[in-house]
Amino acid sequence: MTNWMPDIAGLDGPLYVRLADGIERDIVSGALPAGAKLPPQRNLAFDIGVTVGTVSRAYALARERGLVSGEVGRGTFVAGASRTPSGGEPHWYPKPAASETSGDDGTIRFDSSAAFSDRSYAQMSAILAEILREGDDRITDYVRGVRPDWQRAGARWIATGAGWEPEPERIVPVHGAHGGIMAVIAAMTSPGDLIAVEALTYGTVPRSAHLIGRRTASIAVDDKGIVPDSLDNLCAQQHPKLIFVMPAVHNPLTIAMPEDRRRAVVDIARRHNLWIVEDSLYGSLDRDPHTPFAALAPERTFHVSGLSKAAAAGVRGGWLACPPALTSRVSASHKLLTGGKSFVMTELAARMVLSGAAEALRADVRAETMSRLAIVRDVFAGCDFNSRDHVPFVWLRLPEPWLSGTFKAAALDENIRIDDEDEFKAGRGDTRLHGVRIAFASTIKDEAVLQQGVRTLRRLLDSGPAAYHSYN
Repeated sequence: MTNWMPDIAGLDGPLYVRLADGIERDIVSGALPAGAKLPPQRNLAFDIGVTVGTVSRAYALARERGLVSGEVGRGTFVAGASRTPSGGEPHWYPKPAASETSGDDGTIRFDSSAAFSDRSYAQMSAILAEILREGDDRITDYVRGVRPDWQRAGARWIATGAGWEPEPERIVPVHGAHGGIMAVIAAMTSPGDLIAVEALTYGTVPRSAHLIGRRTASIAVDDKGIVPDSLDNLCAQQHPKLIFVMPAVHNPLTIAMPEDRRRAVVDIARRHNLWIVEDSLYGSLDRDPHTPFAALAPERTFHVSGLSKAAAAGVRGGWLACPPALTSRVSASHKLLTGGKSFVMTELAARMVLSGAAEALRADVRAETMSRLAIVRDVFAGCDFNSRDHVPFVWLRLPEPWLSGTFKAAALDENIRIDDEDEFKAGRGDTRLHGVRIAFASTIKDEAVLQQGVRTLRRLLDSGPAAYHSYN
């Protein structure tokens, strides 16, 4: 239906919002039936006299609402309507809140690295329908045990390219990788205990640890990850009970810890009786084989991963590989912290893995990430930044005299959200890296929006802070 023209008469809001509302109105009225192809963005922009960027944002917003789907190389198509249980008229779900989408509040969000795939909705819908058709009574009850299939799926998903795969009986299914990390911290430490983290880390872990009464201390990092002498000194002086580390793909630095550095960390952990929590969430995207801590020190390592970065964040599917004899302890901790697993979501995550759907989505995510990463690398050519193939963010080091917080504020003034380095710190300290993380995953639906955002950031970078004024 490439001759379709939107009717936006009587609609309110910014032009791109009115265009998206017009699409929705025509879908509901039947003017745009399920499967209809929308005009190419450039053609529609010319026909109605607006910029391609405006149409791009409207199409992205329509995708956010579940109204349309994009097929690379083919175009944008009207999605099928979801029917009411009675088989009545089509029902469209309420629009998502502005804070949950990219562009609804006028911002371009480079602060999310969750998985994205045009096929994820269809894949999950089919598996969920299958689960519901089976009529298992456990859907409506508490989860009272762990199914072998759940453990088998977890063992398969978190296996690494280096040939390591845990025994299924050592697997604990958890509500996302974060839920698994916190279950280990709660199970293996006590209130007041010290936890070691990297100087830059996934900041939600230390904040959550503080919430349940644990303390944190930072370890120096360099371009190979944890500095062993820094960890050794901390262990000798302050006696932490546990270390949280991201050795496969570090967030936000993108680096991978080489094996000799990992072995040095293992040696220190054994001498100081330190538990290791190994977060391999982004490692599930990386194709380079790395020997995990769980293979080097299986007696003291908890290896965690999940679906959120490589398949589907909303499923909250995650798994822990525990040291022998500790699975029951960690499983009980997870239940006490969360109230217990959801049968539907845990079963969905397992079936996604065992059916091959999760692997297919991971292939989609890797391919799309490489396409987006090529744009980012091209725009930031000549700048000082870290990137890694298949990883949906870059770490950009700012030139003098930019400060991390000031650059973040300047970007927000241009309606772009990024994460400064303070987002990844456990607390106050002397470490100042003057960098920002730019992520380009689930909240960026359109290549034109990505291009616009990164080019604006490059312009800011080149202009320098003298061109930015906060009016404070």
